[in-house]
Amino acid sequence: MQLDRLALKAPAKINLYLKVTGRRADGYHTLDTLMQKVSLCDELELRLCKRGIHLCCPGGEGLESCDNLVYRAAELFLQTVGLQRTGATHGVEISLKKNIPVAAGLGGGSSDAAATLKGLDALLGCGCSSEELAAMGLRLGADVPFFLADASAAIAKGIGEILTPVDPLVGYDILLVNPGFPVSTQWVYQTFALTKKENASNLQDFQQEVNGCSLPSGFVEGKAQLRAMRNDLEAVTASRYPEIGKLKNVMAASGAAATLMSGSGPTVFGLFVDRQGAETCHAIFKRRFEHTYLVSPLSGEE
Repeated sequence: MQLDRLALKAPAKINLYLKVTGRRADGYHTLDTLMQKVSLCDELELRLCKRGIHLCCPGGEGLESCDNLVYRAAELFLQTVGLQRTGATHGVEISLKKNIPVAAGLGGGSSDAAATLKGLDALLGCGCSSEELAAMGLRLGADVPFFLADASAAIAKGIGEILTPVDPLVGYDILLVNPGFPVSTQWVYQTFALTKKENASNLQDFQQEVNGCSLPSGFVEGKAQLRAMRNDLEAVTASRYPEIGKLKNVMAASGAAATLMSGSGPTVFGLFVDRQGAETCHAIFKRRFEHTYLVSPLSGEE
């Protein structure tokens, strides 16, 4: 019996490294980044209806417009694949509970879009291949193909379309601290000044370090792997928001093995080997920042 309702979880991600490797003629930046899904998740419920897209975001003021990636994903799927594969017009009611902060560098919107595509494919029985879903996802955002993939961790290159699944991060608790202000990804990339000279030398040095560390399967084996963690976008965001540097300093002083800004920010994360130290640091930040979370890296198909 075909389902008419489906509940899904859409996980957040962190970038364990992020290199901007170039810029295409169409203006899109190319990347080399290692992404890891974590246990902080948005929650979606999809229910088929006769027509239209009806998006409800309880407690998410201003998120119910047609600009929401969930709405755009549903529209893309229903107007193309859904109609072609079933020969009928369908509608969907979507309830989205946001737990991942918005415009935070954690990929929440992209993850929600991926869950919507996968959910509609399952509900309508369209049988889309992973390649078909990834192609649709890339039309919505560079991170969407990663969230569509079964892998919990992957290296993404190009504009996000070239994915290589890798072993997930193990042995760490992850503290996420979002300072409470949104950061525009578009602004960060527009501000990022990429020169060929800097890119060539930095990328070569970085790649040598990564290759020597056998990332990411060796992350638990020593500090060398942690030195390979870097984010080209961090300096851009931190130049306007010095709070990012302060968050990293407090985490490091509290015992984090490594700290980094995720994506275009402003969320900062710390990797902790000691659970008690992570919980103590979590309590410190939680008193000041509402969006503070102690999470785990996902592994397998959690």
